[in-house]
Amino acid sequence: MNTELTRRSLLKGIALGTGTTLLSPILAQIAAQAAGDEKQTNRKRIVFVVQSNGMNPSHLVPVGIKRRPDGRNERPTNDLLEELSLKNQELHPALQPLTPFRDRMAFVQGLSGRIALSDHSANHGALGAYAANRGAMQQTIDSAVSEALPGTFSHVALGLNGGDGPMNYRISAAGTGKEIPIICSPELAFQSLFGSVAEGSGKAAFDRRTNLLDFMADDVRRSRAELGGDERQKFDRYLEAFETLHSRQRELVAMSEELKKNAPNLGERATTSVSSLILEAQFETAAAALVAGLTNVVTLASGGGGQQFGKFPEFGIPDLHGIGHGGAYGRASSEDCFVELRKFHTKLIAGLASRLQSVPEGTGTMLDNTLIVYLSDSGEGHHPSLYEWPLVLIGNLGGKLKTEGRYLQFPNYGTKRHRTTANLFCTLLHAVGKPRDKFGVPDPGLRDLDQTGVISELLA
Repeated sequence: MNTELTRRSLLKGIALGTGTTLLSPILAQIAAQAAGDEKQTNRKRIVFVVQSNGMNPSHLVPVGIKRRPDGRNERPTNDLLEELSLKNQELHPALQPLTPFRDRMAFVQGLSGRIALSDHSANHGALGAYAANRGAMQQTIDSAVSEALPGTFSHVALGLNGGDGPMNYRISAAGTGKEIPIICSPELAFQSLFGSVAEGSGKAAFDRRTNLLDFMADDVRRSRAELGGDERQKFDRYLEAFETLHSRQRELVAMSEELKKNAPNLGERATTSVSSLILEAQFETAAAALVAGLTNVVTLASGGGGQQFGKFPEFGIPDLHGIGHGGAYGRASSEDCFVELRKFHTKLIAGLASRLQSVPEGTGTMLDNTLIVYLSDSGEGHHPSLYEWPLVLIGNLGGKLKTEGRYLQFPNYGTKRHRTTANLFCTLLHAVGKPRDKFGVPDPGLRDLDQTGVISELLA
């Protein structure tokens, strides 16, 4: 008897018998791998890390390399693409924690985003490529790619609120007027994702919600059967939303053993008010959600929106707005503060990448099928000009992108070959199999240029 064939048939039967609404994502991956389904086995995933207060372009420049500025805001003056290999290059101290991933990263300079220009944060415009101060005008890129990379949770958004409250509504959007809340409480984030295996009140709340949805299920379907015409059509929209909620709850129940293995142990970080501990907890929860197969798209925000920069008194930096205006807080310069904060964030990103790299997937690891996009919500500075929007890309999304150890300086704003963040977002959509050649709102300052399409230098 061919034992491998029998094993494949058995796993395939389990998958079919379990039903699509109750099938654990982990079981789905195992069954897919047994059946030789490479597309399902190597699931693509994208993580967006958005840090407030600008990203100094010089932080992306390797040690000993000099960019060519024009003397005004240190804007580059190259008319053609300039490229440098990161192999064996020493990274700027702010990005040194990313050194182990140097050969699978791309540092991208020179993409503009002036359509989202504001005095500080571009708000939804940072990920949406549209005006900064008009609310959620359109869908942002994190939400857009989640439609092509579905999971039990289509999109997980976690972070640190630079202001007050457990939510930040100023970074992500599902569409016009549809802000996506970024959960800024580690405790709430954990309960939302891992409540089914939590102890105490979190577990009790999850069980109550599950029992209520089970009780309602037959009632909802029976009510629909008694309606007709327009009423049934309206009710179908409610039923659709209910079924989504009910199915997700049942999936979480079915995944309980896998979730127990991957649920993070946050300890005091679950309820802390210390900014660095909040971010550590959120990154750990996000990593656990990815490894457990709960989601394939994550947004992690550190402050952001308006002037909600956050504060890190544990690092001796009580006010991030102050360092944007030269405050040094006992250091030689405000730049020292920026470097220390960026080094902390890149250490968290490196930790996330390492966790994904440690998990086997297909013939490689989870990191092989992942892309991490790191940027600021205010482009290149505290008071940005957005003639360029520095980005760090880690991973190649299963070979869909060309990011292996590259430093790319795209042509200056207004030149023939200049590209924008909207072009990058189109590139990501092509890479996940949801191609679009337009995203956001065109920059009127570039009306004489073709602003559509992908960045061919990045798309494999």
